Amino acid sequence: MTQERTGELRRTWARFVGILTAVVRWVGTVFAAVLAIHVVLTIAAANPDNGITRFIAAWAEPLALGFQDLFMPADPMLEVLLNYGAAALFWLLASALAARVLQALA
Repeated sequence: MTQERTGELRRTWARFVGILTAVVRWVGTVFAAVLAIHVVLTIAAANPDNGITRFIAAWAEPLALGFQDLFMPADPMLEVLLNYGAAALFWLLASALAARVLQALA
């Protein structure tokens, strides 16, 4: 294999990893945003029968990954804030860590 070909493969790999890293970061950010929107809608007492509220709640539940009942304060609004907020932070941290690992591969 020639050096020119090797250099081309490395550039292609670096581009691929760069795109993959960006996708991982965007996915983590979008997941965290959905969870944060769920917290805001819940704390602001949005109409639970509204289509947007139902849509966000339906997506937030599986994205919470078991954080839904991590904290059990007496105030249900505080419970949503702590649990779904923790899940949002998890997605931000996990996607940042995954992006760093991917960048290290490049």
